[in-house]
Amino acid sequence: MTMQSPIINRVGMVFVPVAEMARSIAWYSHLLGLPIGAPAHNGTIYDLPMQGETGVILDSTNPVVHNSSQPLFFFWTDDISTTHTFLQESGVEILSQAEDIGSVTTLRFRDPDGNLLMVCQRNR
Repeated sequence: MTMQSPIINRVGMVFVPVAEMARSIAWYSHLLGLPIGAPAHNGTIYDLPMQGETGVILDSTNPVVHNSSQPLFFFWTDDISTTHTFLQESGVEILSQAEDIGSVTTLRFRDPDGNLLMVCQRNR
């Protein structure tokens, strides 16, 4: 007999590795239109105030950032074109043009630590 899993099928938090906490807080706060707050845990953890249940935590507990070859996660947008312009004007490293992949249009970019991120717009 197999025991049923006690793990809830729901993501709580996503950790993003960062090297310089102050720079990362400022960058993500600008990206999301949020006020700049103070980190916790001796300056090594910052909980980005997010809408919805799943949170994003900036984590500088390990000074060496290892980047994934796939996006860590994606943000939603209602206007991919305006988002592309905003990222360009903000000096963000954009890795692709907007790409329609069927159900969504995607745009890939990097944060200051080289973490691969994505923004998606639902195709209606």
